Amino acid sequence: MLKESTLAGFVATADAARARVFYEETLGLELREDNGYSLVFEANGTSLRVQRVQAVAPHAYTALGWEVDDAVATVRALAARGVAFLRVAGLPQDDDGIWHIPDGSMVAWFHDPDGNTLSVAQIPRR
Repeated sequence: MLKESTLAGFVATADAARARVFYEETLGLELREDNGYSLVFEANGTSLRVQRVQAVAPHAYTALGWEVDDAVATVRALAARGVAFLRVAGLPQDDDGIWHIPDGSMVAWFHDPDGNTLSVAQIPRR
């Protein structure tokens, strides 16, 4: 039923100004709209709505993730912009914070300013 509909992603922020700087300047997403209720960013054909809320209750798991062509280059570029990558207990991660999965995938996690867990992943093409 929804397979032909456009998907939109959602996360929350208690500080829209800080979230705007992070998503627009740090991550490089284009702000399409600030309607007073949410910041709407363009994310390569997908709308990312950063909803204004009174308080954010971040999840312990990934809220949003991007598939990238080169995880190492992406992680290093984001780190150069001030993004701190997470260390996950029990996962062997390299010096950049990337987990190399036996199937050839690579994943790294980071938080946005409200504590939402985000990720970048390089998935081998099959």
